[in-house]
Amino acid sequence: MHNRSRRLPRPRPVEMLRRGLSVARSWVTGRTALREVLDSLPQGVVLLDSDGRYVHWNPRYADIYSGSADLFRVGARLEDTLRVGVRRGHYPEAIGREEEWIARRLHAIRNPAGKSEQRLADGRWILIDERPTSDGGYIGIRVDVTDLKRRETAYRQLFDDNPVPMLVLAADDRTVLAANGAAVDQFGFPAEDLIGRPFVLMADGEDDLATDRDADDPAQERRCVTAAGDVVDMQIYARPHVFGDDDAVLLALFDVTERNRAKAEAAYLAHHDYLTGLANRSYLNLRLGEILEGAEPGTSVGILLVDLDHFKSINDTLGHHAGDALLKEVARRIRAALAPGDVAARLGGDEFVVVTTFEDVADLGATAEALIASFAPAITVDEQEIRPQASIGVAIWPADGATPEELLRNADLALYRAKAEGRGTYRYFETEMDARLRKRRALELELRTAIDDGQLSVHYQPLVDLSTRTVTSFEALVRWQHPERGAIPPVEFIPLAEEGNLIGRIGEFVLREACRTALAWPEEVRVAVNLSPLQFRSGTLFQTVRRILFETGLPATRLELEITEALLLERTDNVLATLHALRALGVRIAMDDFGTGYSSLSYLRSFPFDKIKIDQSFIRDVASDPEAVAIVRAIVTLGGSLGMRVTAEGIEDEAAVGLLDAVGCNEGQGYFFSRPCRGEDVPVLLNRAREGLARTG
Repeated sequence: MHNRSRRLPRPRPVEMLRRGLSVARSWVTGRTALREVLDSLPQGVVLLDSDGRYVHWNPRYADIYSGSADLFRVGARLEDTLRVGVRRGHYPEAIGREEEWIARRLHAIRNPAGKSEQRLADGRWILIDERPTSDGGYIGIRVDVTDLKRRETAYRQLFDDNPVPMLVLAADDRTVLAANGAAVDQFGFPAEDLIGRPFVLMADGEDDLATDRDADDPAQERRCVTAAGDVVDMQIYARPHVFGDDDAVLLALFDVTERNRAKAEAAYLAHHDYLTGLANRSYLNLRLGEILEGAEPGTSVGILLVDLDHFKSINDTLGHHAGDALLKEVARRIRAALAPGDVAARLGGDEFVVVTTFEDVADLGATAEALIASFAPAITVDEQEIRPQASIGVAIWPADGATPEELLRNADLALYRAKAEGRGTYRYFETEMDARLRKRRALELELRTAIDDGQLSVHYQPLVDLSTRTVTSFEALVRWQHPERGAIPPVEFIPLAEEGNLIGRIGEFVLREACRTALAWPEEVRVAVNLSPLQFRSGTLFQTVRRILFETGLPATRLELEITEALLLERTDNVLATLHALRALGVRIAMDDFGTGYSSLSYLRSFPFDKIKIDQSFIRDVASDPEAVAIVRAIVTLGGSLGMRVTAEGIEDEAAVGLLDAVGCNEGQGYFFSRPCRGEDVPVLLNRAREGLARTG
């Protein structure tokens, strides 16, 4: 079979015309649609032919260059409109170099090299983006970026002038892209040396900084090194950022060196005696508990309670300065006599404790004798020779007690025997020493009678604003006037009340009497009442406080409750819940006797106290002891950083007042201002305060 090729039919002229008209219509329709699209764009668009003549421009382009829009014509040259615009002053950048500016603009149009910015005379900023077209012409896009430029300027001012050191780091290698003046000052590098420096060379820790944190997340902390080699603690907030067109990280840095130093000093005070550097009661209990739990079979633990003989007479005769010097030297000698693993602590005053492990009781006796012998050499203070002497009470675990509290109590009974039998010696605890305890119980029974017979009363001591010398509040202090023994100090009967389950009744009596009395005072004067840790154990403290406030009519905001740091070491959840409930009621909460051995910074964070009261042992020599000043300043700084007022207890002279005011302490309390007075004498004292508070009574 053969195939023959077939010719395609030629199109007819009419059909060719019809097809041509159809293509023409499509082309016209397409150009019209394109123009409509261009005209609807929010950006300015201009089309130029290969000679730089106008082909088309949309309304937005005419709006941007409204000062020259009257010159826009199809076929008109862009160069001509530029020259007219320059003459009309539309382009501030061209002033004084008109021909050069025009030449550069025309060159940029014919040789596009990316985006550029143009400032107009009315203050607007225009982003220019020009591209060649396939037919040899050019298309130009104009975007009004004035608002963006203003935001960038505001941001730049905020960044450059911010008092907080700020850095911008590259997202990939964490090199410094930008630094404000505060950062230059903080790190001490010249600005040109800071730019390009890897941040890892300036701060320790991980190379990377987390930037995916929520705004409420804690800041990251790094130790940074300045150009001078100083190490500073920096709190760093890192957030994702864009620098130019690149991903970056924005850092805000806060120097927290002083704050951390204050916290570290306060943390040290939480577990150490400020005067001697030995462990305090809090740390002693912790370590003693650990030693008892970790004692190996066949090993016993000795608790030696050391008390200096005649210390009070040394203090009274030579002064507190000599007494403190003696305590420091005694602490040094005790530390020198310790064996590895032994613990030495100062309970307060002239009482020390040594905890040691032993297998033969003879070794424990040798330790006690070595301690007594170490005190024999005289020391010289202010050209006065002091020959210290000590008595020691010894208790042994497990024979004399199972808990730290029981062992310390029995060592105290043994110490009492040692002092009674001539001092300068040591005695072991013996069971018959409990006779002393029976005497205490007799006093406890009398205390029960005192509550019922009205022998208790409440006295009030003022707290004074150190800057204005005005009375801000009064602390309510319970007093016991025994019909036979006379005035019995609270330090003697309050422990009995706590041991005998009487503290709840006494506490309620004091609270009701204080609220009733304070109701007659000026509205701005508050009343402060001490709470015992045992009052929280009943579980009804909040209800009791609320009921008494209702019964007496005293506003909750005028009541301040003082708690000791010891309270926060027990039943934490219940205690904090009660404190928060009281706080919600409007009652102010103060931490009393801060730094005396129970301090825990974690509890300062867990509950927002209104006030910290510095124990008088820190204040006594504050006017003459630089170390005491440093400690007080650290506590004041800590209180200020946590938003708490700080009160100094035990102020006895004007010099202390001036110094405490200078370091920022808010309030003071002590005999310099007034001794505790009866409720009926408070109005008299307030009248004196209005005239200028002076030392009274």
